[in-house]
Formats: sequence, structure tokens, C-alpha cells
Amino acid sequence: MKTCLIALFLLLAVGCKRADAGKSFQETKIEAEKGNAPAQFNLGVMYEHGRGVVKNEVEAVKWYRKAADQGYALAQSNLGVMYEHGRGVVKNEVEAVEWYRKAADQGYALAQSKLGFMYADGRGVPKDEAEAVKWYRKAADQGDAYAQFNLGVMYANGRGVPKDEAEAVKWYRKGAEQGHAPAQSNLGFMYANGRGVPKDEAEAYKWWLLAGAQGDEDAKKNISFIEGNITPAQRTEGQRRAREWKPRKP
Repeated sequence: MKTCLIALFLLLAVGCKRADAGKSFQETKIEAEKGNAPAQFNLGVMYEHGRGVVKNEVEAVKWYRKAADQGYALAQSNLGVMYEHGRGVVKNEVEAVEWYRKAADQGYALAQSKLGFMYADGRGVPKDEAEAVKWYRKAADQGDAYAQFNLGVMYANGRGVPKDEAEAVKWYRKGAEQGHAPAQSNLGFMYANGRGVPKDEAEAYKWWLLAGAQGDEDAKKNISFIEGNITPAQRTEGQRRAREWKPRKP
């Protein structure tokens, strides 16, 4: 039987942290204008996404900066995203790295994951895969699913660490159990091909079904492939496992 060869062995970036729900735009603005950093952050999110106000990324940057300058890690991270992508400000990946680092140094997992991505890709900082692994691990240990997936990719490909497919499976599984579709897809690939784990096509099918249900294109292609190459019993078992699966909190 042929093996399935499709897997996402590329790193994924994450986006901005969203605001807390509850307060209206006007209530948030009043608190922000008093210098309240969490309110300034939330006001930035409202402007960024057009919640209760006309979308205005320049204004979002303004309020993120006010909170970031007070040392508010969530705002520092989101300001980094704005600089990385040139949203509401001139694109500047060096500046993005600086803001990610400020938040990452405070232990904020999302910023640690972003900083790892910048090091892995050499964006705004010289490429350094060992440094990328360091930051991915910090975020992954806090339960960040993107970082867990990316750390799995690094182990699967021997980037910044010695290649270790069993360790890759470990980190893919952590992300997959939280419902992270690319991690589920790659975990399915590892099971289908017996890489870092005993070969188990029913288990591969399970993970691809879960990832495919979230729209993962690689998983969808692998579902079509494996359904023509497994036994009816394996197909039934994989479907049963997928039905019974429930996401776990980190």
C-alpha cells in the first residue's frame, strides 16, 4: 500500500489577541482616556476590528502604543503584529520583533510564539533556528497550540534541534488535542507513515477527519487517499474515534 505524503511541514504564524467582551465602546474609551492600560488595549482591538466604532487601524495602533508604553504585554504583542504586517503603521519587522520581545520577556505566550516565528523565518532579526526553538518551547510549555505545532515542525525537520520524530509527535499531539487543525493533520501523517509512532491507519484517519472538518486542505486530500486504501473495519474505527474525541484544555 502507498503511504500518504501530504503534511504541513511549514511554520504557522499567529495573529492578534482579541479584546475582552462586555464593555461598550464609549465605556472603554472613557477608561482608556484616564490612562487605564487594559482599556487602552481593548479600545485598540475595537478600532482594529470595527467593534462599536468604524474600523480604523491607525487609531488602533495609537491605543495599542499607549498601553504598550505602560508595559502592558497584550498591547505590546498586538502592536508587534501591526508592525509586522504594516497595518495602521509602516511595515517594520525590526520594530515588530522589539515589541514581541518586550511582551515575550514578560512571559506572554502569544508573543513568545510570534518571536519564535520571526527567528525561524529570519524576519526582523537574523535567522536563528535554535533561538526559535527556545521561544517556541517557552510558549508551548504554557499550552500555546501554535507554538506546540511549530515546535513539532522543528523536531520533525531537525531545525534548531536534532531531528526527533517521536518528539515531533509529542508536540503535534499536544496541539492536536486542543483542536489545532494543522497539528491534527500532521499527527495523522505521522500515524499513517509510522514516523515517531507505531503505524496506525485508523488513528491517522481519525486525525484527518478532525482536521478536515475544520477545513484543513491537506487533511481533506489525505482523507480521500486513505479511504481508498484502508479496510472497512479501519474506516469504521477511525470514524468512531473521531466522533468520540473531545478537545482538551492545555
